[in-house]
Amino acid sequence: DLDECTASPCKDHQYCLNTDGSFSCKACDASCIGCTGEGSEKCKTCASGYVKEDEKCTDIDECNLPEKVCTKENQDCVNTSGSYKCVCSEGFEDKDGTCVQT
Repeated sequence: DLDECTASPCKDHQYCLNTDGSFSCKACDASCIGCTGEGSEKCKTCASGYVKEDEKCTDIDECNLPEKVCTKENQDCVNTSGSYKCVCSEGFEDKDGTCVQT
């Protein structure tokens, strides 16, 4: 078997998997910018919204940062994978970018 992966035939956001007589390109983990294999511990660099922790890229919980990310009145922060979103608190709804009581 010839290891086709030594020639780096895959794109930047993929890793090469050598197979018997061939190879396949697999997508890197969402937490990675470039990778050497499967999973968040094989990232070359962590994607935006992720930080290297214990040799793997883990999601940053923006909602628990000392500086508040959702600054509007009656707004709550919801952590998402690699990011966050600001939503109106319970009992409030978004009216033209402001959270007003329902």
